[in-house]
Amino acid sequence: MEAAVRKLFERYENFCNQSLGGHADMDEVASLYAPEFIGAAPADVMTGKNDDQFKQAIVQGYAHYRAIGTTEMRIRNVRLSSIDECHCLAHVAWTATYAQKGRGHKVIDFDVHYFVQILDSEAKIFGWVSGDEQALLKEHGII
Repeated sequence: MEAAVRKLFERYENFCNQSLGGHADMDEVASLYAPEFIGAAPADVMTGKNDDQFKQAIVQGYAHYRAIGTTEMRIRNVRLSSIDECHCLAHVAWTATYAQKGRGHKVIDFDVHYFVQILDSEAKIFGWVSGDEQALLKEHGII
């Protein structure tokens, strides 16, 4: 389980940075996710399908991140909490770097908790829980 999840998040980090550079294959990014998923943050809880609408949302999301100066996303740590033989919660500690005009770079650490399913030795994200991203970006003067 641990090897499959670590491989998943290595790919995730790589795709994040390719996307921030404007060079990601959205089919590859979408391949990290299960056919259906849930997401929760302080603002809302949502469900979705891994379809063309989801891929378009990913494209728009990375365009937004580039527009606010996001230059890099790196994983600092992945810690797993096993649920059963096919499911776990991956606690992922991220570091985001932002280029700020006239102010150099700003680095922000944050955590996201991902629900992961492993079937046939392949891990896929089927949900996540995150903090208040907008508040964190405002607090650090990014937006």
